[in-house]
Amino acid sequence: MNDPNQRVILLVEDNEDDELITLRAFRKSNIHNPVVVVRDGAEALDYLFIQGKHADRDPAIKPQIVLLDLHLPRIDGLEVLRRVRSDSRTRTLPVVILTSSKEERDLVEGYQLGVNSFVHKPVDVTDFFESVRQLGMYWLVLNELPPQRR
Repeated sequence: MNDPNQRVILLVEDNEDDELITLRAFRKSNIHNPVVVVRDGAEALDYLFIQGKHADRDPAIKPQIVLLDLHLPRIDGLEVLRRVRSDSRTRTLPVVILTSSKEERDLVEGYQLGVNSFVHKPVDVTDFFESVRQLGMYWLVLNELPPQRR
């Protein structure tokens, strides 16, 4: 992963089954972008801010999108979003909450904090595949980013 023009997906997911289904859905949808998987909110922040165990990653390679679960170990997804939106380096980074949470307060707070989209993980695997395919098509193909995020 040395090309700074790569459209990297940052998947913040602590559930291995959901990770595997997401990666499989990308492959089946012919979305072959590199996917970086981190398991908790603290590691997500380390990756995004190039610190901790990710201090040596190439800063030129920026995620195109963050798929963010809410219920994460160490630092929850809403706090990750809060920190992403409060830092000028990541403020315009597209963040999609991809969660099984049905809590209205999570939805409301996510949008108050500046999430770009909030998607419930469908229980049905076929529906989950379709949701991930549509997310990939929109955010990686159709959506146009501001110049500093390209």
